[in-house]
Amino acid sequence: MPKPSSIDILGGGPGGLYAAILIRRLMPDVRVRVTEQNPDGATFGFGVVFSDQALGFLKADDPETHDLIVPHMERWRDMTLNLPGGAVTLDGVGFTAVGRLELIEILKDRARALDVPIRFATQVTDLDELDADLVIGADGLNSLVRQKLDAQFQPSIDYFDNHFAWFGATVPFDTLTQTFIETDKGAMNAHHYRYAPDRSTFIVECEDATYQAHGFGEMSEDESAKFCSDLFADVLKGTQLVTNKSMWRQFPRLWCDTWGAGRYALLGDAVHTAHFSIGSGTRLAMEDAIALVHALADSPDIETALATYNTQRPPVARKIVDAANTSAAWYDSFGEKMKLDPLDFAHDYLMRSGRMTEERLRQIAPGFAAQYERHTSLSD
Repeated sequence: MPKPSSIDILGGGPGGLYAAILIRRLMPDVRVRVTEQNPDGATFGFGVVFSDQALGFLKADDPETHDLIVPHMERWRDMTLNLPGGAVTLDGVGFTAVGRLELIEILKDRARALDVPIRFATQVTDLDELDADLVIGADGLNSLVRQKLDAQFQPSIDYFDNHFAWFGATVPFDTLTQTFIETDKGAMNAHHYRYAPDRSTFIVECEDATYQAHGFGEMSEDESAKFCSDLFADVLKGTQLVTNKSMWRQFPRLWCDTWGAGRYALLGDAVHTAHFSIGSGTRLAMEDAIALVHALADSPDIETALATYNTQRPPVARKIVDAANTSAAWYDSFGEKMKLDPLDFAHDYLMRSGRMTEERLRQIAPGFAAQYERHTSLSD
């Protein structure tokens, strides 16, 4: 099978749109089309968070798109852990964030400026409807491409024990913050960060026993939002949480052994998931797109390109996915960890993914590292 002359992309999220942009830039003679099942302007969730340096990959590969996104991002240099025993500041643990819809609008406008046709509100149920030389499944966790070609992609999926609900807030938090609280039915946690000057993401999480005891599974979306608003009233300053498909879920752990087969390829959440606690899902999807499209542009045919993608991209992504899975496992018992002194808790939190060392901690967060070293010397 020679180089593709036409490519269909299923999924109009960041990964799918960025793949289309790259195809138009690197393979200008190829016909490319994006198909999205949701209406134009509809998206689920609120903000997208990146680690402070995470957009470096985009600046290196596509500075024009990078420069379109960066002015819309919120930035901060520190992180905060709110605990019943007091707050801890983690200096130097910087992040950036942008509204998911805003990011999609930027990428959509960039794609259209490059003459990429985008079909919204279009449901594809049969892959035979797509006659392109190559079909890219950027269609998320419930990917049609992956489900129809299960034997080729060899997915494995299970779920973490904790339950979470993704809300928004009208309080613009100063930093990415983790707020841990005790309730009469168990510990709860909120991950929250601003993604616009007046808006924040607010993800509420708890262990399974706490979820069951509070009866979240029997609550409506609005009832759950009201209840969580009351539980976190202090940090929310009495405001009410905002909903957008904010139902309780358990985070899926998906990995496919094969990422490209025949005339099909997968990227982003269609092929792997990375827990939100390390903020890498969107970054991974866009990096997948870079790896796939560069392989297509540099290879003599589709078969060679997908072989390169299968060989080169999964090992790189696996390191981040494994760190995310390790981080997620830490949250499965965060209630027990809340018995620790706040500084011991914070140190345990920073070490949760297995990628942090004491030396690296001193380089990244020297203020906290010095505070923690004083604390441990006094405890000895």
